[in-house]
Amino acid sequence: MPTTHLLYLHGFRSSPQSAKAQKMAAEVALKHPEVTWWCPQLPPSPQAAMQMVMGGIASWPRDTMAVVGSSLGGFYATHVAETFACKAVLLNPAVHPARDLAKYIGEQTSWHDPGDRFFFEARFVDEFRALEHGPVVRPADYFSIIAKGDEVLDWREMTGRYPGTRIKLLEGGDHAISDFDAHLPDIMEFLALV
Repeated sequence: MPTTHLLYLHGFRSSPQSAKAQKMAAEVALKHPEVTWWCPQLPPSPQAAMQMVMGGIASWPRDTMAVVGSSLGGFYATHVAETFACKAVLLNPAVHPARDLAKYIGEQTSWHDPGDRFFFEARFVDEFRALEHGPVVRPADYFSIIAKGDEVLDWREMTGRYPGTRIKLLEGGDHAISDFDAHLPDIMEFLALV
């Protein structure tokens, strides 16, 4: 069944201006203008981010909605998919943000707008822990693109977190998945948007 509602969740210090978010938005707008697309700017608090997302998608049809998440957005996308039993596309998904982001407590700048500053609070680490899930319940609902060359996250942890799911493991690549255009057809096919 084709996806009718598509949520895109960006990564830590990122925004809806990210290259992957922009490319997906353009692809959906060009080829599937009937699809509801939402890529919100997520607040730094995981709890606030998920409250905003869950409120925004509360009325979406569970059987035809899907979520795409990049890096930290992949962690959030897993929470959304496990909560709503919907399809999820994960792009180099963060697996242990409570552990990995604890060292970033303090003032941070946004990747796409260095003038935009925010404070990453210590309590956010516990908020990440509250969003953790065990093994995914519906492995067939997941498709991940994971790069062995990711300079930020360990590909072994990423693949190990999603056993039994569909994974496209890139031999090289990088955290940003700089060759994202080459993978868009696989993503759109998984979302039944061909």
